[in-house]
Amino acid sequence: MTAVTPDSFVDDRLAKRNALLLALAQALGGASASIVIATGPLAGYMMLEEDKSLATLPVSAMVLGTAFGTIPAGMIMRRFGRRAGFMGAALLGVLSGLLASYAMFRDEFLLFSLALCMGGLAGAFVQQYRFAAADTASDAFKPKAISWVLAGGVLAGIVGPQTVIATKDLFEPILFAGTYLAQAGLALVAFCLLAFIRIPIPPRQTHAQAGGRPLRQIMAQPRFIVAAACGICSYALMSLVMTATPLAMIACGLSENDAALGIQWHVLAMFGPSFFTGNLIARFGKERIVSIGLALLAGCSIVALMGVELAHFWTALVLLGLGWNFGFIGATAMLTDTYRPEERNLVQATNDFLVFGFVATASFSSGALLNVFGWGTVNVLVFPFVLLCLGLLGWLVVAERKAVTTA
Repeated sequence: MTAVTPDSFVDDRLAKRNALLLALAQALGGASASIVIATGPLAGYMMLEEDKSLATLPVSAMVLGTAFGTIPAGMIMRRFGRRAGFMGAALLGVLSGLLASYAMFRDEFLLFSLALCMGGLAGAFVQQYRFAAADTASDAFKPKAISWVLAGGVLAGIVGPQTVIATKDLFEPILFAGTYLAQAGLALVAFCLLAFIRIPIPPRQTHAQAGGRPLRQIMAQPRFIVAAACGICSYALMSLVMTATPLAMIACGLSENDAALGIQWHVLAMFGPSFFTGNLIARFGKERIVSIGLALLAGCSIVALMGVELAHFWTALVLLGLGWNFGFIGATAMLTDTYRPEERNLVQATNDFLVFGFVATASFSSGALLNVFGWGTVNVLVFPFVLLCLGLLGWLVVAERKAVTTA
């Protein structure tokens, strides 16, 4: 790939091509994540003989792997480029699926969790797809490029759960062993697709140029603080409720297929709006779309607290996905306003480290909260964090308007 100056990075034709390829890769990476979400807690529950509150540990291990992988992912791609980093991570995803399947055959809970942690490391690179799509995009096209990539999750919402349903009994009586072999195959296809992306590598700069502003200065910006907080809450609250849902559904007498189909509707709701979320952001503003997303997250908990029938679970999961889409994409778009081109890798990696650190905590806590306090408590915890983020958004809007007035 040819080195270019940051000014020549802007190329919407290239950005559209990359966004389409990354959307397809996102479909496969997202399918792997939905497979883990739908099966990880159930597999953990089956493997554990005593403390069932640890059943969500495999999903938490995946998220923790993503959190720990974010900063190394940024450093690797800054040194070797986006394509090399993405392709290497896809191979790690193949290894993760193979090891998880082996762990299922051996009935080894810790090895299974380790395999999903490796998948999480690969997922740290997948999370950078949305930023990579914006690398060569103009300011006007950036929100659309981000939403295009996340729209690839619509296909993931079908591929992942249907893969679970089709392969969960492939090696009966060892449930889900075939599913993780299929996950390895999906990662291998993603590897082939990623070979075709083209994102120019910036030339080497002086130390001062390459570093940009100090990270502390960037993070002190009110807009960074609010964008990071809203991104964290949108993703962590979604993870808290989503991770507990399959276990809650089984506990209420519903089947594994009901749980898998519920996750399918959830993932479709997560990524389906991405076809037009970018347009909504351009028309109504980032802050307003984030606010709508937070309100939908609260709506999810309201529905979940109304009953434990299949319709309640599925409706809540759809609202949860919609809330994540508006909240997280809006917060991501807000974040792109806070850094310069030479600062992007460090800031993006730092943001994702914060987001997935909290997401890991939420997913791990969900199992214990469900086991000890029940499904209602899991949902009630959503409300105070939604109110906090809405307050921060209101504060930011007022502060920026005052800054414009006094300028």
